[in-house]
Amino acid sequence: MKKLPVANVRNFVILGHSGSGKTTLADALAFKLGLSDRQGSVDNGSSVSDYTDEEKARKISLFASPFAADYKAASGDTYRLVFTDTPGYMDFYGQVLGAVRAADAALITVDAVSGVQIGTRRAWQACEADGLRARAFVITGLDKENANFDKALASIREAFGTHCVPVEVLDHGKVVDLLATSELDSAQQEIKGHLIEEAAETNDQLIEKYLAGEKLSAEEIGKGLVQAVTTGVFHPVFAVEAHGDTEGVGDLLAEICRLFPAPGAREFKDTAGHVLKPDPAAPFVGQVWRTVIDTFVGQLSFVRVISGTLAKGELHNNSANSKESAGALVTTVGKKQIAVDHAGPGEIVAIPKLKVTRTGHTLAAPGQTVHVAPLNFPSPVMFMALTAKTQADEDKMGTAIHRLCDQDPTLHVEKNAETKEVVLKGLGDVHIDVAAKLMLQNNVHVELSTPKVPYRETVTALGDGHYKHKKQTGGRGQYGEVYLRVDPLREGEKEWFLDEIVGGTIPNNFKPAVQKGAAEGLLAGAVAGYPVQNVKVHMYDGSYHDVDSSEIAFKIAALRAFRDAMSKARPVLLEPIMTVKITIPEQFMGTINGDLTHRRGHVLGIEAAEGLQVIIAEAPLAELFKYAAELRSMTGGQGSFELDFVRYATVPANIAQKIIAEAAKHRKADAEE
Repeated sequence: MKKLPVANVRNFVILGHSGSGKTTLADALAFKLGLSDRQGSVDNGSSVSDYTDEEKARKISLFASPFAADYKAASGDTYRLVFTDTPGYMDFYGQVLGAVRAADAALITVDAVSGVQIGTRRAWQACEADGLRARAFVITGLDKENANFDKALASIREAFGTHCVPVEVLDHGKVVDLLATSELDSAQQEIKGHLIEEAAETNDQLIEKYLAGEKLSAEEIGKGLVQAVTTGVFHPVFAVEAHGDTEGVGDLLAEICRLFPAPGAREFKDTAGHVLKPDPAAPFVGQVWRTVIDTFVGQLSFVRVISGTLAKGELHNNSANSKESAGALVTTVGKKQIAVDHAGPGEIVAIPKLKVTRTGHTLAAPGQTVHVAPLNFPSPVMFMALTAKTQADEDKMGTAIHRLCDQDPTLHVEKNAETKEVVLKGLGDVHIDVAAKLMLQNNVHVELSTPKVPYRETVTALGDGHYKHKKQTGGRGQYGEVYLRVDPLREGEKEWFLDEIVGGTIPNNFKPAVQKGAAEGLLAGAVAGYPVQNVKVHMYDGSYHDVDSSEIAFKIAALRAFRDAMSKARPVLLEPIMTVKITIPEQFMGTINGDLTHRRGHVLGIEAAEGLQVIIAEAPLAELFKYAAELRSMTGGQGSFELDFVRYATVPANIAQKIIAEAAKHRKADAEE
């Protein structure tokens, strides 16, 4: 593609609730712009945006999909349109956040039947959190039965304010562009009057002229509306029937070129707070907002050019402090790659086969030390244990998992030292399941299961323990006697092992062995064999033999004495407690509160946030492993939650009994093996 002025670049992201028509719109735009020879369809698997096998099978978007094309407006000017389709499913919210960072404006889809939904609000919040002020709405699905443009518009204005004003309206099934049409009825003229007000309010001279009753020129209205969109005080509402309505799609493209801001209107700053200017002649600075790792193609790093011009050649990864080389640059249309020579501010290109570059990293021209603010991704809320089906799968599983995590920062993997399990963490059950399916495509077969809870043990009282290790085998024997006392380690205390021996009942050279034995006892407690925490050990007496005493004898005696003392100190089982922040529509409050009680949780507080209710609660991790799927089921996909570890707490006795019995059964089975 030829170079265009930065002022002629329009970069926008398509956001919205799952099923609100994002991908259908993206396919329609791609077709209208000549990127595909026929309009793709999600239903029949021909979408150019949802092109992966997994997306075709599930009929939902799983990945952000960028496009770029040139568009010749009616004015004769050529614009470079860069747009990204995103998933609406909450499990893939990380893809949304990356795409929002890469854009200068957001186009939020609202279904003409359903109106504003939870995903609409999440899209708005994603823009709000990342400072993307230029936002517009497009009402889709106008061909559906029960579609109601006016009702959908009313829901937008109720949720996001009266500054959401239509630029296009529906008139007897036809989309009318209010700014481009001269003959309007009285209702349409009234709406156009609101648009003129929005334009006038951006400029003191314009507002004076407007209040004086003077007519604003088309140019003044246009400039005023662009300023209002750019600053986020006005949010245009469009209408389009994306199934074959090429005229409506064309009108939408024209309005995007007219009203959406060029690069530079959104300020990109480095971590020092300096604004990065969208100057094509400046040294190159860009940020990787998405990484794709393909079995055949290798790694593709999608870069938003912030400043300067990106061309093939040497680069520097400022985030990893490493040299990189761009051997090629490509734009994408679904799985198709198109080679390009350069990309300027506001454009998105992919660089193949970078070595150390990951999502969120800053790339720059050699010698530049700029760091763009990193992307903030949500923490995982769904945990599943992974088990390889065969030894061959075991050998390949580690590589496959890390490759997935490299291309999706919202996936995390952990080898739990306590439970010995490999735990894959994500944003929901579908997220985890898709990860397993992607591993399967790489011939790695894994099984998913509920992880084991990393329980702990502690004591609640004082307990005395004693053990004499005495063994005679004909030669030199083993001898060591240890008396220990255990009690709770209070908050603020750091020393967990105290030497309180008076006299030489245990010689100094054997005392470290006693501490090692006690430390080994902390690894597996007396209740169910789980690690012990917050326990203080007092070594206060013992005995030794001049010939037969040894370090190993005192270590064994200390371990047995510790277990004896702990068993007498009213030991209890502890479980991890999580803080849960649940966001739901108000009608689900009763259901969710009741369910939390069933999960042994308790509510700490309730807040209101942008038309939704936010419940802050605490609940045991053991009750939350599958909560992402269960919350979605209870709320019809309208609930979301965040999860953070807060502390360990005592397991209720009736539940502890079951856990202890299960642990004993596993220990017996392991012993028999």
